[in-house]
Amino acid sequence: MSWENNIRKVVPYVPGEQPVRKDIIKLNTNENPYPPAPGVEKLLQDFDWDALRLYPDTKATVLVEELAARYQIKPSNIFVGVGSDDVLAMAFLTFFNSEKPILFPDITYSFYDVWADLYRIPYKLCPLDEEFKMVAEDYKQENGGIIFPNPNAPTGVLETVEMVEEIVKANPDVVVIVDEAYIDFGGVSCLPLIEKYENLLVVQTFSKSRSMAGMRIGFAMGNEKLIGYLNDTKFSFNSYTMNMTSQVLGAEAVRDNDYFMECNAKVMATRERTKVRLKELGFTFPDSKTNFIFAKHESRSGAEIFEALKERNIYIRHWNKPRIADYLRISIGTDEQMDKLIEALKEILAQ
Repeated sequence: MSWENNIRKVVPYVPGEQPVRKDIIKLNTNENPYPPAPGVEKLLQDFDWDALRLYPDTKATVLVEELAARYQIKPSNIFVGVGSDDVLAMAFLTFFNSEKPILFPDITYSFYDVWADLYRIPYKLCPLDEEFKMVAEDYKQENGGIIFPNPNAPTGVLETVEMVEEIVKANPDVVVIVDEAYIDFGGVSCLPLIEKYENLLVVQTFSKSRSMAGMRIGFAMGNEKLIGYLNDTKFSFNSYTMNMTSQVLGAEAVRDNDYFMECNAKVMATRERTKVRLKELGFTFPDSKTNFIFAKHESRSGAEIFEALKERNIYIRHWNKPRIADYLRISIGTDEQMDKLIEALKEILAQ
């Protein structure tokens, strides 16, 4: 039909399955297995529901100021959005407008090429090496911008701050975005570099380490000028992007740093324990500094194990893509959930 000639056609991002059943062990979307900070629950119970008839604060002041205090930067260095996906989508729209291709890894967060296609941004994939590490030299070619996760997803591999700085320093004429969705599980943030490089944007989220995937809160930190441009795009798109409850509850989550650190420590301890047990079963994987493990079995296919686990009501993530078709991304749950995963894997591998 002729009207379809003017439709913007894209292949959408496919998120991890969200089962309705409650008896599923859900290890497929890297959610935190622990609830948000106790103060979040109390504040939600005491929330003034009458306030919901009013529009939320367009500047998300309460949340931005709490983040600024926590990370010891100015509020003008912070941009907030509806999850880091919203923040990143706004960043693509704002900063990647050259006719030159943007650069990102060939194995990475699978939303990057979707946004590039959506906004008609040319891009080039830079292959990770055999150990799933980035090659810094690949990011020193002519480009219209750079984005990569650190630690990477789905591999879990962490690059050093020095290596990130090498890339930023080599690209002063474009914006470099470091997606730190998993940085709180054992990594070192590149945040201090925003004082040195005005073209660096560091993006984080509440969905993983702050146990608030359901509230959709993400934020970016960078030079005041970068943040100003991001806000100009946001307010040209939708002034009221973040709802009132997300702003208030997000700020409360940031206040309780002790709980934040305690939960992250539990996730990391379970991750290290799970690494040992997976190795005993014949799995290999790059060293993860995230809340998931990207594992491959020595003799069984990823698709086979994925389906067998699903039959046992254990959901993990699998991609039938070049280089990673036999890998499985396993989110870290509670110790009890991981014990059940290990027992199910023993049963499957024994067949």
